[in-house]
Amino acid sequence: MSTDATARPSTIPAPERTDVVDDLHGVRVADPYRYLEDPDDPRTTDFIAQQNRVSEPALAALPAQRWFTESVLGLLTTPRAGTPWERGGTWFRLQNPGDLDQDVVVAADDLQQLLDVPRVLLDPNALAADGTVALNTLSTSPDGALLAVGLSEAGSDWQTIRFLHTRGADAGAFLDDELQWSKFSRPTWLPDAGGVLYWRYPAPSGQAHSDEMPPGELVLHRLGTPQDADEQVWAQADDAESHTAQWMVDPEFSSDDSWLILTSSPGTDSRTRVEVRPVGADGSFGHTTVVVGELAAAWHPIDVVDDELYLLTDDGAPRRRIVRIPLQDNTSAAGLIEVVAEDPVVQLEAVTPVGGHWAVVSSLDTAHRLQVMTLRGESVFSVEIEHPATVTAVNGRFSSQEFFVGTTSFTSRETQRRVDLSVATDRVRILPQEATEDIAAPPISTERLTAESSDGAAVPMTVIRRTDLAHDGPRPTLLYGYGGFDIPLNPSFSAMLAAWVAAGGVVAVANLRGGGEFGQDWHRAGMLHHKQQVFDDLYACAEKLIAAGLTTSGELVVHGRSNGGLLAGAALTQRPELWAAALPTVGVLDMLRFHRFTIGAAWTTEYGNPDDPADFPVLLAYSPLHNLEQGRSYPATLICTGDHDDRVVPAHSLKFAAELQRAQGSTAPILLRVDTRAGHGAGKPVKALAAEYADQLAFAAAHTGLQP
Repeated sequence: MSTDATARPSTIPAPERTDVVDDLHGVRVADPYRYLEDPDDPRTTDFIAQQNRVSEPALAALPAQRWFTESVLGLLTTPRAGTPWERGGTWFRLQNPGDLDQDVVVAADDLQQLLDVPRVLLDPNALAADGTVALNTLSTSPDGALLAVGLSEAGSDWQTIRFLHTRGADAGAFLDDELQWSKFSRPTWLPDAGGVLYWRYPAPSGQAHSDEMPPGELVLHRLGTPQDADEQVWAQADDAESHTAQWMVDPEFSSDDSWLILTSSPGTDSRTRVEVRPVGADGSFGHTTVVVGELAAAWHPIDVVDDELYLLTDDGAPRRRIVRIPLQDNTSAAGLIEVVAEDPVVQLEAVTPVGGHWAVVSSLDTAHRLQVMTLRGESVFSVEIEHPATVTAVNGRFSSQEFFVGTTSFTSRETQRRVDLSVATDRVRILPQEATEDIAAPPISTERLTAESSDGAAVPMTVIRRTDLAHDGPRPTLLYGYGGFDIPLNPSFSAMLAAWVAAGGVVAVANLRGGGEFGQDWHRAGMLHHKQQVFDDLYACAEKLIAAGLTTSGELVVHGRSNGGLLAGAALTQRPELWAAALPTVGVLDMLRFHRFTIGAAWTTEYGNPDDPADFPVLLAYSPLHNLEQGRSYPATLICTGDHDDRVVPAHSLKFAAELQRAQGSTAPILLRVDTRAGHGAGKPVKALAAEYADQLAFAAAHTGLQP
């Protein structure tokens, strides 16, 4: 392209380069933009302002900007409602008429009222004029009388936990309790609804959005008491293994309220330990019994029934199995009894206690299935869902014969079903949804393709395109991937990807190693010292798309967020000739210092530790920031981040943008787009999210020749 809108920006002042050099395991590593790690440094704020002064008008002038803005905004502002749940005779759900920045919490006294005219309990939009206070998490008390909600501001992971009434004259009114400095925590109610367990960190002594965080703790807050009186329930052990990463624990109570189950893991490690504590009649916790002490496999508690703990595990079964362990004084995983054996092809994803049964979600080639089983693993019936689709929620209780299921797919946002276990026929009913007219809703098809990776392994991907357009040649294509942290990319609706397809482009969603699509072996083949395999899988998918005639390297865009931002960053530095454009978003791009900010140390279980001399050369070999070459031709690149991102701090993107702009050896533009009052992505106001997506898509269209 040669239009003014896509030419290399020449008005970005060259930022200051300093002489900071680290000696890392005998290797001298320059870090000339180290000061950009400090969000309060005037040079950082000036750098962001200068970058936005160039990128904003350049992106606004792109030919397809208006089309994508209208299309994405139309897709994001259609009415929507979440999957209902019931507690104590009150029904709840999240919903949005379409034009609100944040979803609201509504409630009703019966299901029909919830569907027709619910009452609003909490409207986060009323808490900030700019729509940047978001509902991070919520939890309903066992009796349904109270909600615990986690509220975050400007996209931060930090949340303030508040409590509000759900019924009567006080419905929607907050209690006085206010819990600060919580992250990554969904409050867990005590069985008597007198308080919650939640995860808390020490109050930051420095920069709350960038400084490395100390270990947290699980504490008990009793309603009506000050936060500084909260009692510690669990903390990271003081031993050598526990100091390898930040440990966290997930608490839950058994359905019969007789056991507290604690599942702990280091950082983002899939492997877990499990311990239980009996709950006394007075609500006190008894002595701890370690059920799984060795950190060797993933163990996910399902429930305790008749003093037997049921778990979903990949112990000896990469695609997982269901087991039960009697809870006795000599309890250990060695005494487990298998309930559902591993399937060689179908992966078990999740198990939810419902109506004295298990609702079991499984996955076949990323498409979900849902079965209701007896406690001993015998199939009762299957809940029919669209194919291919992903189950997003199973909301039910062991004591209730009713539960609700949410699903999504590449071509539909969200469908909810009510399942009634008390009847023998017609158990499943699709809940009504408000009809909407999408601005961009052409007929769409999905197709699975397979690429052969560098080691010969088959790597699948889903290709999404319009069926009303002739498939007579290559088209501009957006290749999206993640490949990490045991997280699967299953079929799900994305307004950004839908708008690209509606414009006539092709989308390919790659299921790379490192992800959780095909069992623990698939994950481990793309983590730690095997991380390069994830990038090789991506290149195999790109080359397959080109060889199949679906696209060309001049029409191919690579896109990813967070760990996927690392994927896009590595792709444009390692194989720049493969791409017309790259869209690394909130990416982990400095692999030598990621562990020194906020919760980054938790990722060492996935990436490795730069302070370990065995891990350092592996990380250095693919770190996007450290593998840029002066004068090399890189594809047109739009780097996006948020100034309040306290998960992947913006320094990753700022330093990478400065170095890439300096290194660029061609006229292809390198733009940095920094959202203010925005974080890692969650809770971003609708208009801000639409603007980000439109900028990315218009940029990609300008450099691939896509004309909507």
